[in-house]
Amino acid sequence: MPLLLEIVTPEGRVYSDTVDTVVLPTAQGEIGILPGHLPVLTQLEAGELRVQKGNTQESLACGRGFAEIAGDKVSVLAEQAINIAAIDESAVENAVRRAEEALKEKQTLAPDEVERLEGVMRFAYAQLDLKRRRRG
Repeated sequence: MPLLLEIVTPEGRVYSDTVDTVVLPTAQGEIGILPGHLPVLTQLEAGELRVQKGNTQESLACGRGFAEIAGDKVSVLAEQAINIAAIDESAVENAVRRAEEALKEKQTLAPDEVERLEGVMRFAYAQLDLKRRRRG
């Protein structure tokens, strides 16, 4: 019996499909999910989310968030998520530079803006790491 995986960000649904396995980047380390997994609610960290369907494996970079495993359904609510094929390294590197520049003025920024910029950087580094590891 397959798993139903749904990944949702504030911008909308990023992924919805039946899959064989899912590996999530949690705050405690990676967790593998197979059909029939016990119910779990876990916090996600920025990193690689891997999906296995048949003989194909797909990787997505995801930001922080939460995952709920209930029955044979995995629901991921993340700040951001992007398929590896859609990652534009130069755009991500530019985002990192802009966030670093903005964070130099950390003392004058509102705490929520600092948190947002740090989230941008975590997700950007997760994307770059994933893209560069898959390239070779």
